[in-house]
Amino acid sequence: MTEIWKAAKSSLFLFLVLFVITGFVYPLAVTLIAGAAFPYQAHGSLVVDDQGRVIGSDLIGQNFSAPFYFQGRPSETPITAYNASSSGGSNLAPGNPLLVERIAERVRSLRDADVQGQIPSDLVMASGSGLDPAISLDAALVQVPVVAEARGLPEGEVRALVLARAESLPVPFVEPYVNVLSLNRELDRLDGRD
Repeated sequence: MTEIWKAAKSSLFLFLVLFVITGFVYPLAVTLIAGAAFPYQAHGSLVVDDQGRVIGSDLIGQNFSAPFYFQGRPSETPITAYNASSSGGSNLAPGNPLLVERIAERVRSLRDADVQGQIPSDLVMASGSGLDPAISLDAALVQVPVVAEARGLPEGEVRALVLARAESLPVPFVEPYVNVLSLNRELDRLDGRD
């Protein structure tokens, strides 16, 4: 019986030591190191305005609907658009009538806003997370005439701003993209709305 008790005590002691290390020490160490080495990213890549207020995140999209703002990808998150506490897509199949109707409604909405030309898919189809903060360069460029007119700015100036804000990854077959919040903030600075 004493050998069983010794084995049980050893097992319990090992469990408690590993529980403390893996449940508390390791996560705390990783959090502290990440916070010190990458403070901006570790705290959510928060975007702060000139008054020190948090107005968003570089990692989570926002719902811009005014004609003087570039629109981002649609969001299918529950309750509200771009709901970071409930990330996810609609999971509707490509042939599902509800998805087809949603896409048609988004196309109608863009046409009603006077967006001309071929509409890129990322302006009518939500991402898998529903939180995508960026759109393709093509999706931004197709909106340039509408945004320029709504702001009373020359189209060439708005197009140049979009091209200047475009980013790309050093990965083949990945299109250049534009962070919508960053682009809209730059536009606000440009015409004094910020």
